[in-house]
Amino acid sequence: MRSLAGIVLVFLLSGCQHALVPGSQTPAVKVNNNSAQVPLHEVSFAAVQQLEYTAANTTLQYGEQPLQFGKLWLPAHSDTPPPLVIFIHGGCWLSAYDIEHSYPLASALTQAGFAVWTVEYRRTGDLGGGWPGSLEDVVKSIDFIMSQDHNENIALNLQNVTLTGHSAGGHLALLASERLAKSVGRIIGLAPIVDIEAYAQGTNSCQRATIDFMEGTPQQRPEQYAQANPLHTLPAAKQLDNITILAGEQDSIVPIPDNPLPGAQFLRFEHTGHFDWVHPGTLAFSQFIEILKNK
Repeated sequence: MRSLAGIVLVFLLSGCQHALVPGSQTPAVKVNNNSAQVPLHEVSFAAVQQLEYTAANTTLQYGEQPLQFGKLWLPAHSDTPPPLVIFIHGGCWLSAYDIEHSYPLASALTQAGFAVWTVEYRRTGDLGGGWPGSLEDVVKSIDFIMSQDHNENIALNLQNVTLTGHSAGGHLALLASERLAKSVGRIIGLAPIVDIEAYAQGTNSCQRATIDFMEGTPQQRPEQYAQANPLHTLPAAKQLDNITILAGEQDSIVPIPDNPLPGAQFLRFEHTGHFDWVHPGTLAFSQFIEILKNK
């Protein structure tokens, strides 16, 4: 089992008192001239990949395909069933970016008292992945963990469920929220891709990957893009008060200068990059935890 890294400051900020395992070689904090600890910001994907983590309690298959699985983290000590966070990882919907980079996030959320269900799903490049297969997997995985048919010995507080996703995973989480057998209480998008039709017009590598995910441009597949766009699939604006969009001012991968989803709560943080949301040593991550706790 690998040790949990880079989260001491986060939990000091959030008021949690947990004994933590010594960290990794990746620094979790910066130190100024006064030796005061300052959380990291604008971290790279490589920095997230270098983090260590605790192992999940169990791995469960929600479908018959090898990539149709999820990992469940449970708090070490909980007198009552813990609230559940369902996390959909990003990676431009590409098979090259798998679930593993979400493990430090899941470990940190567990330390904060949440049960965490992290979802793997078929992506662009995987048989059955892309549109709409990736979304179908995500919906199936959420229905699976919400049903608790998988294991009666796993106690979760299904009255306190947050569905969240990062980047392309945020896009899938927003879409999935309207297709579930049982609704979740809250949805949080971490730098989510919302308007996929507009996003596909961009030129960065993730924006270009949208064309592969959708098997064509918005002009070539307008009906499919409309079905894949939360702007069209989510209900009227007045009904979106359970959705929060978190964005970073320094995010060049999924730039979100203004509220992309009218009716949803929108929070934009300065000095915050795309991967800050999934790195437990950042100020953005500590703010994410605070939002999770303040239901």
